[in-house]
Amino acid sequence: MGGDAAPATLSGCQEGDGGVRTRKWERGTRNIHERSGALFRVARSTFRVLLLASLSACSSPAPTPCEPAAQCRIVTIPRGATFDAAVDSLVAHGIVTHPTTFHWYARLHGLPGSLKSGTYGFHADEGWSELVDALKRGRGALLRWTVPEGLTLREIADLAQSQLGVPHDSLLAAASNPTLLRQLGVAGLAGTAEGYLYPTTYTVRVRVGPGELVRLMTDQFQAHWQEEWQPRLDSLRMTRHQLVTLASIIQAEVRYAPDREYVSAVYHNRLRKGMKLEADPTVIYAYGRRLTRVWEKNLRIRSPYNTYLVPGLPPGPISQPDSASLAAALYPARTPFLFFVAQPDGKHIFSVTYREHLAAIQAVHRMQRAARAQRPPGR
Repeated sequence: MGGDAAPATLSGCQEGDGGVRTRKWERGTRNIHERSGALFRVARSTFRVLLLASLSACSSPAPTPCEPAAQCRIVTIPRGATFDAAVDSLVAHGIVTHPTTFHWYARLHGLPGSLKSGTYGFHADEGWSELVDALKRGRGALLRWTVPEGLTLREIADLAQSQLGVPHDSLLAAASNPTLLRQLGVAGLAGTAEGYLYPTTYTVRVRVGPGELVRLMTDQFQAHWQEEWQPRLDSLRMTRHQLVTLASIIQAEVRYAPDREYVSAVYHNRLRKGMKLEADPTVIYAYGRRLTRVWEKNLRIRSPYNTYLVPGLPPGPISQPDSASLAAALYPARTPFLFFVAQPDGKHIFSVTYREHLAAIQAVHRMQRAARAQRPPGR
């Protein structure tokens, strides 16, 4: 019976030391564990600090509006949604790729208790600090939306529907609302905001309304209208609406920027002489769609916008002119030109007489034949 005890004492102490040596050994073991635990906690804290610094360094700088056609992800966090549900939504939209680590990061920054519902716009590579800041502050989603110059109202409505989610017909209705147009100071003979939806890059909120969008764009037009233009308008005996209408035709006609003032001069000279403008872009506008080429039969379309049939300016603008086209309409070149024809490279040949104009047309035809002859077969 007693022989069974010896092996037990040998496991921790030498025979004869009894419990005293055993308690010392236990205390030493506890000290080792405590020191190891302390070292682990220090290491863990250091790791957290380094990781947070690394994550912060990888975060986006300042929040920037998203581009709807590029990397923007629209995320809706419903009212009452849990933090886990919000993270799941961010993962589903490809914004967060490491949900477990993001969970931990966000909780360290007090997000779960401060989560705000709403619709957000994030870049695919949005930094975590920006994500957390947005979801805590309720920063609404902003989109960067570009309207190129020369688009028609219908084309802008198409763009707004595809990139902003604004229904096409709703924008057309807002841009034709007489009460809104009067409030905005752009009511004209055409009865729409055509010509006054200034082409530029906008920062708009997600779910922007059609009326709000029309107001934003016409406000930009008003902001770009210069006070010193009014005396010049008076000297030309033109209204602002007439000026915008002429500028929209110049905008649609010119591809080579230095030709703007000369195209403007041709139209001013023809108006002064009582000649029809005979501007192809007005015919295209009358058709309501882009034509790859204007044929002789197209010139016979019955429309107040067809300047081959109707003298003077059309009832209203046919596109959205930029400031350069507005300035060209105000300050045409001093020249007697009455005709022009476009070359294949977009530049124009200007003429004073109709005979010169016919010769210019023949020259352009030769250029076109030469260009076709140089194309590889099958193209």
